[in-house]
Amino acid sequence: MKPNRLPFAILLFVLVFFYLPITLLVLNSFNASRYGVTWQGFSLHWYQRLFERHDLWVALANSLKVALGASLGSMILGTSAALVLHRYRSGLQTTHRALVTIPLVLPDILMGMSLLVLFVAVGQPLGLGTVTAAHITFCLSYVALVVLARLQSFDFGVVEAARDLGATNFQAYRRVFLPLVAPGIVAGGLLAFTLSIDDFVITYFVNGVGADTLPVKIYGMIKKSRELPVINALSTLLVAVTFLAVLVVQRTIKPSDSR
Repeated sequence: MKPNRLPFAILLFVLVFFYLPITLLVLNSFNASRYGVTWQGFSLHWYQRLFERHDLWVALANSLKVALGASLGSMILGTSAALVLHRYRSGLQTTHRALVTIPLVLPDILMGMSLLVLFVAVGQPLGLGTVTAAHITFCLSYVALVVLARLQSFDFGVVEAARDLGATNFQAYRRVFLPLVAPGIVAGGLLAFTLSIDDFVITYFVNGVGADTLPVKIYGMIKKSRELPVINALSTLLVAVTFLAVLVVQRTIKPSDSR
């Protein structure tokens, strides 16, 4: 019987669909042409222009600040929410669970508009603080669900055993509970960091003057066709950093797997 080649063909199509645009973007970052329609020779001019753009690096720094703040805030609030949802069962907790999960399905444009109305109503000036608060609002839902999934298989008997051995509630949770649940908390924090650093819609509504993050800055640059090659160069660097990070993580995990 002949092997079925359809799965391989579908896999090949999906890989080409995903990675061909990225490959073209990387190639055009080295294209001397301003518009990238035709190849006009190899050039590093756009990378030179990229490093001369101080505003882009400021936007990148803003994105990192917001993403770190959103990750830390959502890890604290999300872990607290997950612990409460797991330990207690009541009608109020059903409402609590619904409130935690609603941001996952709520349209970003609706969240952005509602948060903008809230900040204006309370007289809060728009800036990095409002962007960070807005990102925590939707990131904590992801952290809560990730940690909640970790708690489903957690044996709270080890915490009770620590108490029986003389540990206080604080010591039991700090030295026993947190180390065991830490992988879930860190996974949720990394997910929150990823969601925060590339968010555009919500950030577009709640950022103020001088608080542009990288996605908002790139959106403004796309409107000017002469800026496209610089965006290609910036995107190439981000892709390289992403692949390098994945490679480092894989090489770090492999030794522990072999043991």
